[in-house]
Amino acid sequence: MAYRILICDKITEEGIKLLEQKGYEITKAWDQPKNALQQIIGGYDAVIVRSATKITANLIAAAKQLKVIGRAGEGTDNIDTQEATEKGITVVNTPHVSATSVAELTIAHLLALARNLVEGTVTLREGKWAKEELMGTEVNGKTLGVIGCGSIGKEVEKLAAALGMKTLGVDVCVGRGSVPLEQMLPNADFITIHVPLAPHTRHMLSTKQFNMMKNGVMLIDCSRGGVVDQEALYEALKAGKVKAAAVDVFEQEPPGNCKLLTLKNVYATPHIGAQTREAQSRASIQIAQKIIEVLEQTAS
Repeated sequence: MAYRILICDKITEEGIKLLEQKGYEITKAWDQPKNALQQIIGGYDAVIVRSATKITANLIAAAKQLKVIGRAGEGTDNIDTQEATEKGITVVNTPHVSATSVAELTIAHLLALARNLVEGTVTLREGKWAKEELMGTEVNGKTLGVIGCGSIGKEVEKLAAALGMKTLGVDVCVGRGSVPLEQMLPNADFITIHVPLAPHTRHMLSTKQFNMMKNGVMLIDCSRGGVVDQEALYEALKAGKVKAAAVDVFEQEPPGNCKLLTLKNVYATPHIGAQTREAQSRASIQIAQKIIEVLEQTAS
């Protein structure tokens, strides 16, 4: 059957070719305005998104023949999964495909914070030789608190161990962590977060949690915008409670006029945790395979 597939956010050609080989009709809509989806989604059997497109209840209501929504990536917080389920629409994603990429970015941020890499570059470009001011710290022997012990958190722990770090894992999602969050916070020199955005994880690090942390802690956030209360983080950075932070995700993306970006002790990247050729290829292939599986089950 010639199913119609709407690809709202760009995926790699490997996945698109798999869909084309099944004889499906493919529409590449990633260059179209997002507000145009409401008018065209009704004629498609499957939709593929990454993080840029939000599949809302209104879009789902307009998707009269939609059978499956595919998220080429880890989380599904940009999809109204409850509404989709109520309408009998299957939602699939590609967990674990970006674990290595996100973990490597996390360690890159950790080392950049520890050794003042960004500030070193900035001051050199300004014609300054700030060698004395840029005293760093070794990560060997330090304690890394890892919030979230899924595939990404476990990969981070493995890489950190190779650097000689001690790790304290907190699995807040299922409650079987190595230590409780409250026990980890005052004992970690660095803290990194790897949990999905959900009602129980929204602002899970806020003023109360920052006050429990060791003075001079460094924070890395490569999770989802909204897991960290960014206003509280701003205040903790200004007060010196948090010495420095590296942020890959924001409560609003793009972040616009974000106060965090005015601070010299904040390093930031534009949500590039999964933005590697390898991770994108894996996500594209896996989401195509899952779309095919659902559609073939529907036809049988």
